[in-house]
Amino acid sequence: MRALCFALLATVCLHFSPVMAQETATAPPQSVKPGINKSFLDPDLDVDQWIKRFEVESREVFRARDQIVKQLKLKPGDRIADVGTGTGLFVEPFSLAVGEKGWVFALDIVPKFVERVGKISDILDLKNVTPVLCGQDDVRLPPGSIDAAFICDVYHHFEYPSRSMASLHKAIVPGGQLILIDFERIPGKSREWTLGHVRAGKETFRKEVEDAGFEFVEEVKIPAFEENYFLRFKRK
Repeated sequence: MRALCFALLATVCLHFSPVMAQETATAPPQSVKPGINKSFLDPDLDVDQWIKRFEVESREVFRARDQIVKQLKLKPGDRIADVGTGTGLFVEPFSLAVGEKGWVFALDIVPKFVERVGKISDILDLKNVTPVLCGQDDVRLPPGSIDAAFICDVYHHFEYPSRSMASLHKAIVPGGQLILIDFERIPGKSREWTLGHVRAGKETFRKEVEDAGFEFVEEVKIPAFEENYFLRFKRK
């Protein structure tokens, strides 16, 4: 089954590559935050270093992971894209939530993260997980292939958000949900790290997602969140 999904993804990527090449030639995309992903694209990236940073109790989304998964309200048979899966923190709980008839596409621009997710899936025998090396402006998923997209502490790393969101809009079925979790960026209140690292606040990110063809549904309150927020959207 996993081989079939890889074959489908390869076919779709080949089908659309001439179009993307033409768009790139006529209108080069402009990064909204040049260099934001430089450390992740380092060929010598140390995965263990990022595991220690991502999978620790001091990180809000790690502490709140069970609450987050519950609020996604995934059903058996759902197909979800974990966009910017990183070290694969949510891969196993998503796999269990969607069941044998569902599917998890674990997307990242970092080859070593994608490789790690593949190893995790094999070790845990998660037969409904496909790791995907996506592009910085394209999630590389077939049209209508997912029911939900999950973007956790990753949207501020989108260098080409309008293009990435356009590709996500195509991938999600009409009425499907998109979950955006990111850092509150409030001058005078947020940490200096957040103000320097995250390019914009919640309202700006919400508008960008809405402009991409998504309808805002609600902001979900997660008790463990102090610096993060959880927004739910529906694909029009």
